[in-house]
Amino acid sequence: MKLRTKLIIAFVVVMIFPVTFALIAMHAFVPGRGAEIQQLYLIAVVLTTAFLILWVYRSVSVPLEKLQRAARNIKEGNLDFEIKAESNDEIGQLCQDFEEMRLRLKAQAEEKVAFDRENKELISNISHDLKTPITAIKGYVEGIMDGVADTPEKMDRYIRTIYNKANEMNLLINELTLYSKIDTNRIPYNFTTISAKGYFADCAEDLSVELESKGAEFTYRNFMEEDSKVIVDPEQLRRVINNIVSNSIKYTDKPKVKITMDVKDVGDFIQVELGDNGKGIAAKDLPNIFDRFYRTDASRNSSKGGSGIGLSIVKKIVEEHGGKIWATSEEGVGTTMYFVIRKYQEVPVEDE
Repeated sequence: MKLRTKLIIAFVVVMIFPVTFALIAMHAFVPGRGAEIQQLYLIAVVLTTAFLILWVYRSVSVPLEKLQRAARNIKEGNLDFEIKAESNDEIGQLCQDFEEMRLRLKAQAEEKVAFDRENKELISNISHDLKTPITAIKGYVEGIMDGVADTPEKMDRYIRTIYNKANEMNLLINELTLYSKIDTNRIPYNFTTISAKGYFADCAEDLSVELESKGAEFTYRNFMEEDSKVIVDPEQLRRVINNIVSNSIKYTDKPKVKITMDVKDVGDFIQVELGDNGKGIAAKDLPNIFDRFYRTDASRNSSKGGSGIGLSIVKKIVEEHGGKIWATSEEGVGTTMYFVIRKYQEVPVEDE
C-alpha cells in the first residue's frame, strides 16, 4: 500500500469514524445525556488517533531506522549486511533501491580489491622477469670488463647473449604496454572484410617460415568448403595466432616441436584450431589459463619468462572480434587452442 494511500485512510478514519460513532451514540442513548456522548466521542477520537499514529509510525519510522543503520554501516566501510523491504510503498521502494546501491558498492569494492591484488602481482611479475635478464646482462658486461672474454669467440658469444637478453626485456615491456592499451580500450581496431581462406593461408605461410627456422614441424590444413569472408583486424588477429604458437613453443618439453593449424567452416563461424605436442596443461589449471597474470607454473621458472598475460591478450582480441576462445589439453600429449569468429554475411536488399 502506498504511503499516500495510508495517509488518506488515516485522515478519513479520524474525520469520519468518531463522528459516526457519536451519531450512533446519540440515537442509542437517552436524550439529555450529551456530556456522556461527548466523553465517548473524545475517547473514540483519542483511540483512533493513537492507533493511526502507531500504524503510520511503524510504516515510516521503522524502515527509516533501518536505512539509518545501513547508512552508518556504509560510512564505516561495512557492506556485509542486507536491507529487506517489508512493504510495497515508497519507503519499501527506497529500501530496495538502498539494497541495490549496497550490492553495487560491494561489487565495486571487491573489484577494486581484485584489481589491487592483480596490480601487486603484476609488479611482482615484472620485477622477477626483468631481474633475470638484467642480472645476466650485468654478469656478461662484468665479464667483458674483467677481461674474461679474452677471445673473439667468447666476446661474440657474450655480446650475442647481452643482445638476446635485452630483446627479452624489450618484448616483455611491449607485451605489458599492449596489454595496458587493450585493457583500457585504447587500441583502435581496423576491421576490414577479407577472404578467410586467403588470410589464414598467409598466416600459415608466415608461421611455416618462422617455425622452420626454429626447427619445428608445422602442419596446416584448411577444411573450409568455400571461400568465406570475415570482418577482422588482420594485424590483431595475426597477433592472436602468433601469441598462441609462441606460447606453445615456450612451454614445450619435446625435442621436436610439432604445431598444427586447422581452419574449419562451422556454420556461421570460422573455427581455427592451433595444436601442439607440448607437455599439456593440468585439468585444474585449464579453466584459468586465459585469466590475467595466471601461470600454471607456480614456481615461476625463470627460464620461461613472460608476464602471464599473453593468453589474456589473446582472449581480449578474440572477444573484440565477437568470437570466443577455449582450450583442451592432455598432460604429456599436448594442447589445442580453439577460437571462432563470425563469418561475414551479406544481407540482401529487397527491391521496392
